[in-house]
Amino acid sequence: MVASDILASNPLGDPATRPLYIYTAPGVGEEPVPSVYLIQGYSGQLDLWLARVPFEPTIIERLDRMFAADECPPAVIVFVDAWTSLGGSQFINSSATGRYMDYLCDEVVAFVDARCPTLRSRDHRGLAGKSSGGYGAMVVSMCRPDVFGAFASHAGDALFECCYLPEFPMVARALRDHFEGSYDVLLERVRHADHFDWSQLGAPFSAYAMAAAYSPDPDNPAQPLLPFEIETGRLIDEVWQRWLEWDPVRMASGHGDALRSMRRIYLDAGKSDEFYLDLGAQAFAAELAGLGVEHTLELFDGAHGGISYRYPGAIRELVQALAPAPR
Repeated sequence: MVASDILASNPLGDPATRPLYIYTAPGVGEEPVPSVYLIQGYSGQLDLWLARVPFEPTIIERLDRMFAADECPPAVIVFVDAWTSLGGSQFINSSATGRYMDYLCDEVVAFVDARCPTLRSRDHRGLAGKSSGGYGAMVVSMCRPDVFGAFASHAGDALFECCYLPEFPMVARALRDHFEGSYDVLLERVRHADHFDWSQLGAPFSAYAMAAAYSPDPDNPAQPLLPFEIETGRLIDEVWQRWLEWDPVRMASGHGDALRSMRRIYLDAGKSDEFYLDLGAQAFAAELAGLGVEHTLELFDGAHGGISYRYPGAIRELVQALAPAPR
């Protein structure tokens, strides 16, 4: 468990003491090894990493298989909890959710390095995730290259006009038809519901969570500003611009030095991703290419879900790049 000073005053009142899973590969002893931090997608909680999908190995079993096959140098894999009561934090600092980027970079990494045989340098430390976790891998690595020296993003949120904007009219309709045109009503129902109906609650609730991350209200910092009018779905340009400032595609040009310093950048996405995050991956890769940043992009047959089998391959790519040169 990590007792966080940074999260102690988070505005949602979420727990400041967080669980942490640490996987130590076979062969890890006293000699320091690279580490890769794995962060979850939106709505994902830490214990889901241990869940079994029918007819498939768990992520832990996949890692066991990869390391046992000598396909990858030994490493420490860290599973991070950044859950919030809104379903996630996007792994950035926000006055409406808490300072989750600082928590990850300044507290979790220090906690692990103090207790595990890790190489304590950004050149031997990577970050990986899917969806919101893939978003976090891109953005945290750009903003904190002092901490992470490589990253992998599986269908990470990017190119916001494709992955977020199309849902705003649907959210406006859902609020009108089911929640009296009010987020207060929606949030109150979620608080008292004994079942979270994703078909009705998922899109409006996640849009609120993203607004809490990307556009907290400067005049009421614990509350988000929505990027659209609830009554009409009409875009509010100045708020939407704040979202775009957090779009990895648009951030890349301002973080060229950080991106060029990465020892490995691995991107992938399913070609049928429901949120068009294959296009986001392509757009981010195009920005990287324009900046002269080495990277790999793989598009595969698949959608947004059911792609956990991709994790070990990306982790292997990162560990191979982060491992010290043979003596």
